[in-house]
Amino acid sequence: MALKKGPTKGSGGKHRNALRGKGPTPKAEDRVYHKAYAAKKAADRRKMSDPRLAARRRADKFSTNNTTDLVFGRNAVLEALRVGVPSSTLYVMSRIEHDDRTREIVKIAGTHSLRMMEADRLEMDRIARSGNHQGVILKVEPYQYSSLAELADRADKKARAMEAANSAAARISARPLFIALDGVTDPQNLGAVIRSAAAFGANGVILPERRSASVTAAAWKVSAGAAAHLPVCRVVNLTKAIEALKARGYYAVGLDGGGDKLVGETGFETDPLVVVLGSEGKGLSRLVREACDAIAGIPISSQVESLNASVAAGISLYAVARERRRAAEA
Repeated sequence: MALKKGPTKGSGGKHRNALRGKGPTPKAEDRVYHKAYAAKKAADRRKMSDPRLAARRRADKFSTNNTTDLVFGRNAVLEALRVGVPSSTLYVMSRIEHDDRTREIVKIAGTHSLRMMEADRLEMDRIARSGNHQGVILKVEPYQYSSLAELADRADKKARAMEAANSAAARISARPLFIALDGVTDPQNLGAVIRSAAAFGANGVILPERRSASVTAAAWKVSAGAAAHLPVCRVVNLTKAIEALKARGYYAVGLDGGGDKLVGETGFETDPLVVVLGSEGKGLSRLVREACDAIAGIPISSQVESLNASVAAGISLYAVARERRRAAEA
C-alpha cells in the first residue's frame, strides 16, 4: 500500500543551525591565504622603513603632547642653561651651523651632564611643534614652587638682616615686596611679570592654583632666566593668602582702573607690601578687591581701555621703588 507523500522539510527544518550565516566575507587583504594579504604586508614593511616616517616615530617617542616643558631658540636655551634652569635633555639638530651660542650651549650641557641627542630637522620640527627652534631644544623639568610661608619667612629674614645696615636706602629697599596675580592666564604675561618683579627687587610672585598661568617653558623663556632666582608660590585661595600676609604686617594694594588713588601714592609703598594685579579683561575679583587695603589706578589715555598685566606690573613696581628711594633720601 503506497503511503501519501507528506510535506518535505526545507531549510527551516533540522539543518537550520548548519545553514546560519558566518558574517560578511573578509577582504582579500585580510585572508592569510590570498596574494593580496602578502602584498599588504610587503607594503607595510616598505612604509615602516621609510626614513621620514621613522623620524616621525622617533620624534613622537621623545616629545610630549605639548610644548609647555620645552625651551627652544638659541638665546632662550643659552639663557636657561646659564641661570641653571632644571633640565633633562638637550636636542641639537644634526649638521647645525655652530656659532658662539651653540658652542656654549653644548659646553654647559656637558658640564651639567645633560642628556644630549642629535636629531634631523624633521624630528626637531616635530619635537618643538614649530620650525623656529634654531636647531636647539631644551627639555626642562617641572618647576618647583615654594610655599607662601617659605616666601614670607625668607623676605622677613632678609628685612631683619638689613635693619642693621647703615644705609637708609638699603634698609627701606629690603622691606618685603610681593606681587600677586589674580586671573592672569597667559604664561608669557606671567614670564614678563616675573622678569619685572626680579628687576625691581621683589621677593616673589604669588599665583592661585586655579584659573591662572603656571611657570612653564613659555614663562621661563619670557622671564629671560629670572624665574630661576625669583621664587614663585601657588596658593589654593588668593584672598586667604593676602589675609595671611596682612596678619604678618603686610599691606595689600590692588591695581584697577577704577581706583581712587594713583600708583605710588597710596601711602603703603614703604611698608611690607603686596601688589595685586587682575586680568586684563576682568580685573580684580570681588573678594580679592575687598581684601586689599587700597585700590590704585594707572593714569592712561581714554583711548586705551586697559594695560597688559605685565606692563601694569612694571609700572606699579617702578612706582614702589621710586617712593622707597624718596623715603630713603628724606
